[in-house]
Amino acid sequence: MKLTILGCYSATPRINTHTTSQVLEIKNHILLIDCGEGTQVQLRRYKIKFARIKHIFISHLHGDHVFGLVGLISSFRLLGRETDLHIYGPKGLKEMITLQLKLADSWTNYKLIFHQLTSKESELVFEDSKIQVYTIPLNHRIYTNGFLFKEKEGERKLDINAALKANINKAYFRKLKQGFDVENEDGVLIDYNKVTKPPLASKSYAFCSDTAYHEPIIPIIKNATVLYHESTFLDKHQNLCAPTKHSSAKQAATIAKKANVKQLILGHYSTRYDDLSEFKSEAETVFDNVELAEDGKSFEFN
Repeated sequence: MKLTILGCYSATPRINTHTTSQVLEIKNHILLIDCGEGTQVQLRRYKIKFARIKHIFISHLHGDHVFGLVGLISSFRLLGRETDLHIYGPKGLKEMITLQLKLADSWTNYKLIFHQLTSKESELVFEDSKIQVYTIPLNHRIYTNGFLFKEKEGERKLDINAALKANINKAYFRKLKQGFDVENEDGVLIDYNKVTKPPLASKSYAFCSDTAYHEPIIPIIKNATVLYHESTFLDKHQNLCAPTKHSSAKQAATIAKKANVKQLILGHYSTRYDDLSEFKSEAETVFDNVELAEDGKSFEFN
């Protein structure tokens, strides 16, 4: 599982600070999460192949999370895309995008499929044989969701030496990895546990931006491998959290601790701050394993 931060600042883009967007590579999927202004330029800069993006997840309709989307969709068209594109986001997103395409007479030559979200409860919005994606209802000024990306449990690992010693025909190796007992060449039923090893632990990634401190998300993200949580403010400006419905670094760390996640990544910083190390320092007073998002930074989770 690999996460690439394309942008991690709030409000307005600047020359060296980009608004929210990131790419999650998980089980051979390339998933785009939020699409602030300039996202397609960042995708090019960090050599993310446009054609491999088939699913885009939009948390909410504030510009620093969505204003890059119509440009990206248009570029896909100009580049001759034919593959379907699925977009998951709040009701109103389809209207926002299609109106711009209509007025510009720039309809796509590929299928644009919107999955409009309205539920205030967590729901499964995408699933295939390898992953599941759930919404994380957040507490912001407008309807907002985070997203929980979960790997499904993989196949067991075959102990080839044990399987051959047990005189099992190779034709049954796949069934063993799927967790089935099989008969060997002598007609003896072999317990799959004796010739296979458990699969690698499944990983999960929780994306939470934008939101005020919101404890109802804790059961949804419980034990996640990684949590990205917005931390717009430092402690000295915590008085701004409630009116703006944003979080501080310490509040993000408190959520991470209560949810028992393995790692916390902070982001969505207010551009009023020059020294981001203060975010890490404040969060670490509450939670130990803290990383800072930075534009262009990648994280790999094995």
